[in-house]
Amino acid sequence: MRITRSMTRSMVAVLALLLAASIAMAEEKRWVSSEGTALKAEASATSENVADLSVGTEVAVVESGGRWLKVRTSAGKEGWVYAGRVSETPPAAEVAGGDGGIFGDSMKSSQIKTAKADSARSIRGLSPGAAQYAKDRGTPEMYRKSLDVVLARKVSAKELKAFLKEGKIGEYAQVQGGGK
Repeated sequence: MRITRSMTRSMVAVLALLLAASIAMAEEKRWVSSEGTALKAEASATSENVADLSVGTEVAVVESGGRWLKVRTSAGKEGWVYAGRVSETPPAAEVAGGDGGIFGDSMKSSQIKTAKADSARSIRGLSPGAAQYAKDRGTPEMYRKSLDVVLARKVSAKELKAFLKEGKIGEYAQVQGGGK
C-alpha cells in the first residue's frame, strides 16, 4: 500500500487532535487554600483582580510561571494566582464551616464535623501528645499563658496583606532576574 500526501496529512491531523485532547485531559487540578485569594490579570500581586476565589474553589492549571500559575475556573475565567495560595489536594472538610460553607448543602448531610476556618487555621495549639509532654515536663504556667495569647491573636485580612507587602513575602516578594 502506498501512502499518499493526503493520507499523511490526515494522520498528522488525527495525531494533533489526539495530542490536544490528551493535554486537555492532563490539566493539573488545584484548589484554593487561602482566604482572600484573587484571580489576577497578570502574574503580579499588583495586577488587576479578575475575580475573587473562595477557599475550596477548584481550578485547572493552564500554565506554570514559577511562583505564579495561570489557571482556569469552572466558570471559564482565566488568570493568574500565586502558587502559595493553592493546594494540590482539596481543602479539609473543616474549612467549610458549620453551615455548609464552601461545599454548600452537600455538607449538611455529611457525617463530618466541621469548624469555621479563620486566618489562624494553620495554628491548632498543642496536640494531646504535645500537651501531655508539656505537662510531664512541668512547663511553667507563664509559657502556657504566653502560648494562649499567641493562639488567641486574630489577624485581619487587611493586616495580613500589609504585613506581606511590607515584608515582601509570598506574592509580594521581588523576583530576581525578571521571572514570574
